Amino acid sequence: MSKTIISTPNAPAAIGPYSQAVVHNGVVYCSGQIALDAATGALLDGDVAQQAQKTLENLSAVLDAAGSSLNNALRLTVFLKDMNDFGAVNEVYKTFFTDSPPARACVEVSRLPKDVLVEIDAIAAVG
Repeated sequence: MSKTIISTPNAPAAIGPYSQAVVHNGVVYCSGQIALDAATGALLDGDVAQQAQKTLENLSAVLDAAGSSLNNALRLTVFLKDMNDFGAVNEVYKTFFTDSPPARACVEVSRLPKDVLVEIDAIAAVG
């Protein structure tokens, strides 16, 4: 089995013992991203829409480092602190996926890292 670990300073460093992403057989598996500033590691103190925007920007940076992009995303999982934020996150989400959006799951969870409001992970094709 051959796998390539992806790490980029353009997205927040992992806050635990995991990789930002792993590439295997032309597919990139991205760990969940949250609304952290890549340079400082500071949490964006904003509403769910602002956090979703930053989260997707971070996810895009990881995908870019892996030789992929949001356009090559096959499936995303959105984790929400409150399902009442579904509409607000969708408004931001659709600005990143204007054509041929990937498959997606969205779930409400009781708690997220650093008590953020949203976390998003992705699986994407490389190339």
